[in-house]
Amino acid sequence: MTGRDSARVGAPVVVSVDEAVTRILALRSLPVETVLLDGPSGAGKSTLADALASAWAGAVGLVRMDDIYPGWGGLSAASGHVHDSLLEPRRRGVEARWRRHDWGTGQSAEWHRVPGDHSLILEGCGALSRRNASLATIRIWLDADDEVRKQRALARDQGGFDAHWDGWQHQFGVFLAQEAPVDAADLVLRMP
Repeated sequence: MTGRDSARVGAPVVVSVDEAVTRILALRSLPVETVLLDGPSGAGKSTLADALASAWAGAVGLVRMDDIYPGWGGLSAASGHVHDSLLEPRRRGVEARWRRHDWGTGQSAEWHRVPGDHSLILEGCGALSRRNASLATIRIWLDADDEVRKQRALARDQGGFDAHWDGWQHQFGVFLAQEAPVDAADLVLRMP
């Protein structure tokens, strides 16, 4: 933990998107922040990240793990990639970047730079690994009811996720057991 322990709650706080944004912005203490927003599929991470980026005062970049996973089995690889190419270089003050995965071709695509003088919001399953958590200034865990999450995730991807749901959930369960991301969070939230 980072001295923001007073903001940490034991049980998830059920909040609207606007309330979540207000709570997260209250954690800001530095001119340039690195925010990790993690949680299971369909919890509302992308929606919250969009709202947070819109409300952020100052320059902020938004990076989505969905753009990085190297396929449906790539949660761990993507988490390692953002550590090595984005978060660790950012901590050292050198060029930070990430490489997009082209889901259509199944191949790695172009690199994207992230300016060091901009705050960063990294959202997605696997963002809040143990190694990544130590490089962030604000760590958020977002959850929602399992049935609601599944309905949201499958509707969002218009059938593209259906055949992969069980495998992704298994992979995410392994990530939870190995990385304990909830324990690393400064704030634990739950969307209705």
